[in-house]
Amino acid sequence: MAKNTYPTPMLDNLESGPWPSFITGIKRLRDDHPDERINSVTNGLLGQLEHSYETRKGYWKGGTVSVYGYGGGIIPRFSEVGDAFPESKEFHTIRVQPPAGNFYTTDMLRQLGDSWEKHGSGLVTFHGQTGNIMFIGTTTDGTQHFFDEINEYGWDLGGAGPCVRTAMSCVGGARCEMSNCNEHGIHRWMVNNFTDDVHRPALPYKFKFKVSGCPNDCQNAIERADFAIIGTWRDDMKVNQEEFKNYIEKKGRQYIIDNVITRCPTQALTLNDDDTIGVDNHNCVRCMHCLNVMPKALHPGDDKGVTILIGGKRTLKIGDLMGTVVVPFKKLETEEDYESLQEMAEDIIDFWAENGLEHERTGEMIERIGLVNFLEGIGIDVDPNMVSNPRQSSYVRMDGWDEEAEKWFERKREEKQAASA
Repeated sequence: MAKNTYPTPMLDNLESGPWPSFITGIKRLRDDHPDERINSVTNGLLGQLEHSYETRKGYWKGGTVSVYGYGGGIIPRFSEVGDAFPESKEFHTIRVQPPAGNFYTTDMLRQLGDSWEKHGSGLVTFHGQTGNIMFIGTTTDGTQHFFDEINEYGWDLGGAGPCVRTAMSCVGGARCEMSNCNEHGIHRWMVNNFTDDVHRPALPYKFKFKVSGCPNDCQNAIERADFAIIGTWRDDMKVNQEEFKNYIEKKGRQYIIDNVITRCPTQALTLNDDDTIGVDNHNCVRCMHCLNVMPKALHPGDDKGVTILIGGKRTLKIGDLMGTVVVPFKKLETEEDYESLQEMAEDIIDFWAENGLEHERTGEMIERIGLVNFLEGIGIDVDPNMVSNPRQSSYVRMDGWDEEAEKWFERKREEKQAASA
């Protein structure tokens, strides 16, 4: 326990609510941890945080902190009130890439925890939208020592700054029956081939890969990723009519009507008189609701692949943007398939690096220059299947979209005539 603890009456109030408080965790490190260094560091942190609450000002400032050979991965924090709270005058955060799908063993976690208690504050968060394990609170010297130790047994820094950021993937086929692709294989392939872009920031701003194995999108890729890879299928949904009848027997027809049939956004489902379900697969938009409600009766089809969406982001220069479909369906089975996915990502990053403004995400660039110009720049033909129907409230500008769509139909007609000649 720290010898002279700073009074924290305002922080104490944060522990009085109905939910667990982060203050309790920091106090536990201050009061109960056997290492006096960690007691002291967290005591200084609480003191500065109380001071910030009192003055309504933040006192962390940035700087330059890195490890040898890397240009990112560290969030520098130097205290402007270090004289008053010297124990935490340096409190840098280290981002570490998690394994694909966030699959850990207890030995892995224990090993990381032991290293962090040796060189840091003991504060760790998993994982947030950055995708990283966040090791919060160490000195400039501790940053290098911690990295050297964990890198020795196989861990690497994540992305921070204007670079390719840490990729994320869902638990995938290892735990989920809705999986339509090899999520972890895709994740590792992209990470292994873009490592240099992760560690050496040289882009207009951040660029994120996220992989979700089905349109449930548990990784929130469509909303948050510049390059979203979503597992899907293009044949008919698989239906087990006997299991569907079991649902009706258990829940009743009215429940199925109210909670499944009428909730289909495109009215692609029908409940037949013989208690079977009809699926209009042509109009199914893969919202996943019916499959989630009745996973024994309904299941993704067999012709599986991925959809690629570009430009998702949260609010920055402009409001939130959802990803735009640029590849409606792509098989990912062979090494050549993975290489073509990588080449597409490289083309997009190169085009964005040349045409993006400073601090501008990919989606913001598309909004500024127009979707057609972006597609021409990366060498992808305009395809009407990139959107399911004309949007009344577009997430991206559709300058000249009708003309480009007509060109696509003309190309298809010419290809059909040539094939029949």
